[in-house]
Parts: sequence; structure tokens; C-alpha cells
Amino acid sequence: MYKMKKSLNQNKHTGIIYRATLLMSIVIAITSCKKYLDVVPDNVSTIDNAFKLRLEAEKYLFTLYSYLPKNGDGWYNPGMTAADEIWYPQDDQAQWHAAFRIAEGQQNRAAPYFNDWTGANKGQNVTTKPIWGGIRNCNVFLENMADQTKVPDITPAERSRWIGEALFLKAFYHYYMLRMYGPIPLINTNVPVDADLAGAYVKRKPIDECVSTISNWFDEAAKLLPDRIQDENTQMGRVTKPIALAMKAKLLIMSASPLFNGNSDFANFRDKDGNILFNPSYDPQKWIIARDAVKAAIDAATNSGFGLYNYTNDGLGLSDTTKTQLSIRNAITKKYGVECVWGNAQSYFVNEWLCMPPTEDNGVNGRGPGSGVWAPPIKIAKLFYTSNGVPIEEDKTLDFTKYSQLRTATDKERFYIKNGFTTARLNFDREPRFYADLGFDGSIWYMKDGNDRGNDENNFYVKAKNGDKAGFGNDFRNWSETGYFIKKLVNWESTTNNNSVVWRQFPWPEVRMADLYLLYAEAENEVNGGSSVAIQYLDRVRTRAGLKGIVESWTAYSNNPRKYSTKEGLRAIIHRERTIEMMFEGQRFWDLRRWKEAPEELQKDITGWNIIGKTDATYYQERFIFSQRFIAPRDYFWPIGDYDTRRNTNLVENPGW
Repeated sequence: MYKMKKSLNQNKHTGIIYRATLLMSIVIAITSCKKYLDVVPDNVSTIDNAFKLRLEAEKYLFTLYSYLPKNGDGWYNPGMTAADEIWYPQDDQAQWHAAFRIAEGQQNRAAPYFNDWTGANKGQNVTTKPIWGGIRNCNVFLENMADQTKVPDITPAERSRWIGEALFLKAFYHYYMLRMYGPIPLINTNVPVDADLAGAYVKRKPIDECVSTISNWFDEAAKLLPDRIQDENTQMGRVTKPIALAMKAKLLIMSASPLFNGNSDFANFRDKDGNILFNPSYDPQKWIIARDAVKAAIDAATNSGFGLYNYTNDGLGLSDTTKTQLSIRNAITKKYGVECVWGNAQSYFVNEWLCMPPTEDNGVNGRGPGSGVWAPPIKIAKLFYTSNGVPIEEDKTLDFTKYSQLRTATDKERFYIKNGFTTARLNFDREPRFYADLGFDGSIWYMKDGNDRGNDENNFYVKAKNGDKAGFGNDFRNWSETGYFIKKLVNWESTTNNNSVVWRQFPWPEVRMADLYLLYAEAENEVNGGSSVAIQYLDRVRTRAGLKGIVESWTAYSNNPRKYSTKEGLRAIIHRERTIEMMFEGQRFWDLRRWKEAPEELQKDITGWNIIGKTDATYYQERFIFSQRFIAPRDYFWPIGDYDTRRNTNLVENPGW
């Protein structure tokens, strides 16, 4: 909807300021003819002409959206593969890209991977539009739209809304960079192109100032944005008030979290003038502010018709087991579903083929519908709860100490594991999200076209041992390095039961209601430890996932039955619950950092099943793949890089780099 012709060449003031500090955001590019304006009227060569009429101004507005991160493509979403949720084949580095190289410990300051400061090196040296360029264009748009003499054929209401959209995008782009780099410059106005060199050098601002300013921008935007999209045929994907409030809430939750709130690791992090960039003092008030912001976002979204998705269509005669799985899967994959507060129309999910392996009994000749190369490690499979709704290491009734032990599925498990199939103990007695999110050797992979009737009897299943259709050795490039696959991100209505696979792509869900519920529970617990209100919001998500409530589950099945009654205990439950619910959505990477849990979690070995094994006995042996290392505090933030810090004397590099 926002793709238009590239037709405006900006002036190239080479040498006025250096290319890759923030000056990409505040001046015209200096070392290349990079076109920051990708959408402008044909044959127009000046900014002024872009704001003479409504049509041209609208195209400029759509340009601002074009800078949104392509989070629906794992190639451009660092949260997908820079942590530990997804692992690539170690012997095929052609599959690797910048984010995965960060997971492998290859980040550096000489040529930073996934360099959003300049837009460079995002995967096999791919260069994309820098976020600072988007901010610059937001400022250009805001300055011109504030002039009532420009765009005379626009209505006051529409002018106000467009200004709100630009304010939101400006705030979001700053938030995006803040999360990645820590303290950043705040670009509220553009530096004139004739500014002197010293005046063009920007500097990083303290974290608290960054958060306060960005939060205010979100507030200003929310006041001008509509509660909901009225014309769904032409405007879906444009931002609304609930989206602005949700992003403000996520910003404030981040600000209240340990990485940003009283972090002694950065107590001596100062700019060139000696100004402290991180406040080392913990402020409990930040959690109160964050909690109230999340509640406001939830209320706004609820009033606009959003809520948790539940699959209720019984036209196919599905079992309750499969309906629960579809409630979990469709919360992500249903296009602009009831749970999707913000679906990014700039980036549809395009990696279903990397998630879904070739399956059995699907009538597809050759390799089958996908590659299944996105591989969750065993440590990720262990994180999901047992069928009793508690961690596998806490369940006092189900023993997972010998998780590689073999067991054969029975008829009662036929909607999870193929009847009569032998697989690992780890794959039995797990919660519904385990089976909705993951595929594995012997697992049922329900798809609508899995049989002629469309129901869930005798549907697709996976065989993943060496030589099997989904196993190592059947393709020289595509295989799962761990023996697990990602089912959660595959639309159940994608067409896979023929030779012409049609993937039902969906706008990437940047914000969904379950995300907000879990953030509210987190903040409420930090304000009121062991809060019953926090538990109520957790239980909403658990109920949709087919689980009993926190109190009932822990009391009956956990070896720590009162864990939920303390702030520390409930915090651990909330973190685990959020990790499971948001798995494979690019959130774990950022959550582990803001919680300051990355040094523990990202030091654990990456392991998988022995994918070269051809029998049950040889395949179900845990195999070491990679030893991750997280160096704190260095790895909490991206390096700005030598190129920029050497050219802007005001910029300081992040600690450790």
C-alpha cells in the first residue's frame, strides 16, 4: 500500500557533514546519492512542491511508513535470530545473515553487523534505508504540514491525523534506536544544510531524557490519531491511538526494567562533556508510570474491539485439542485478527517456507512444501510448560529428568504425535503451546488441506531422521540443525497439499493483546509484589493457551507451590510465561536484555538431537552445536562503530566496544 515510485533526488552536499553519524537523520546524504524520499510526485524535484497539493503530501506521508523495520522478514529482524530461539545449519554459512552472526558472537565495532546507525551490513552486506533518514523525513513533513498555507486542499481533520501519524513514526524510530543503542541523539528539528560543521555534530542524550521526550511524542500523536481504522479496504496498517499508546507503554516498560533503571553497569558511562548517560539510581516510580501506561493502552485497545483471539469455527469438525492449537497459532497468523493491535503493513511474514518442513502424507512430490531450516534448540523446547502448566523442572508429578528417553505415542495423543510413533520423552506431556509452536520427529502438523475432509484425523505429520523427507541428508542445503521446527508462524490455511504451494502471508504483528496483558502483569507485580491483579492478567493468556490458572497449577503440581505469592517468585513466573507466549516473535532477544538475564540465558550451550542418526536409538542423542557467549555489559547494546565515532567528536562509543 505504501510502495510508490522513487523520483525525488535530494541535493548532495558532500563534505558538509559526515555520512554516518546521526547526520543521516538531519541532513541530506553526504557520501552517496541515497534517496531518502522514496515516494514523491513524478517530475518533482523540490520539497516545496511535495506539499503543494494533498495527493503529493499523502505520498510523502507514505514515505515515512516505508522506514518501518521489516520485522516480518527474519533477514531484517534482529530479534528473530540474534538470541537463541532459532539456529541455522552450522555447515552452511550461506544461510547466515547479520543477526545470526551476532548470536554467534561475531558483532564488532569495525564493521558492525545489523548496523541500523547507517543502514549497512544487515545480511551479506545488505544495505537498507537508515532509520535516521526516516526521522529526518518525519521532521520535514511535520514542519511543512504545520504551515497552514501549505497543502490547501486538505481538511483540518485530515491534516491533524497526518501530523499525528508523522509524530508517531518519529517517536517509534527513536524508540527503535534507543532499544538497540542505548542513549541516542534526539532529533527534534533538522539542521539546515548550510550549518557549520561543528553545529552539525550531534551528541547522545541521557537515557531518562530520551525516554521522556519519546514518551511525550507518543502522547502528542495519540491525541491526533483515530481510535480505529474506519476504511479497512484502503487504510489498514496505518497507525491509530491504541497503537501509539501501546508503543508508549512498551517504551516505559523498557525504561522501568533493570537494564535502564538503576543499572550500575553503566554508572560511569558519560559523554565527552562528562554528562552521565545512565542514571545509576533505581526509581520505583518508573514501574508505576509504566503500569498505568500499559493499562491505558489495554483500555484503548479493548474499547476499539481488540482482545485475545479464540478459534470458534466448528465447521470442520475439529477436536478441542486442535481448536486450542488454532487459537494459539491464529493469534499470530490471522491477517489483522482481533488480537493484532498493530499489524505492520510494511512487512508481511515471508518465512513460512523456512519454518515448515516437508511432511508425510501430503501428496507433494519431491521435497515438499518447505525447508524447515529455522531450528529451535533443545533449550527452547525445555522452556515450555508441562501439561500441568508448570515448568518441567518444577513439576512434582511428571518426571523429565530423562528427557531423551524413548516413548511410543498412543491413540489419546494422536492430535499431538502420530499414533504408534516413537519419540523422546521431552515431546510428551507438554502444554498446548508446545505442540502449537513446535514441530518435531513424529509430531502432527495440522493444516487445513491435510486431508480431503479438512478435519484433524490423519493429518500431516513429520519424519525428521536422517534420510527422512524432513531430515538431514535429504537436501544438501536445507535441514533443521536441532530436529525441531517452528509451527507457530505457519498459517494453517496455507496451501501445501499440491505441487503449487501458496503461503497465506500476514502483516507482522508488532503489538498484540497478549503482549500487553503480560506487560501489565509484569509492571503490576513490580508495584505490588505477588499481586492478584497481575495473576488475573496472566490467567487470561493461560486460559486461551488451554491451561489452568497460576494459583491452581502451582498449588497442585509445583514443588514450589507458593511461588506466585512473592514478588520474586511471581516475577520468575511472569518472565517464563512471557517467554513462552511470545516465542519466535522476536521479543525474547530484547526481553533478556532489559531484564538483565542475557548473561545467564545466552551462556547456555545450543544443542539438538543427533540429526545424522537414522534410528530411534541414534537420533535421540543430545548433540552439542554451539557454545554461546554473552559479554556484559558490552553486548547489551550495539556498537556505533569506528567510522562514525571517529568522524563525530561528540559521539562516544558504547562501553565495552
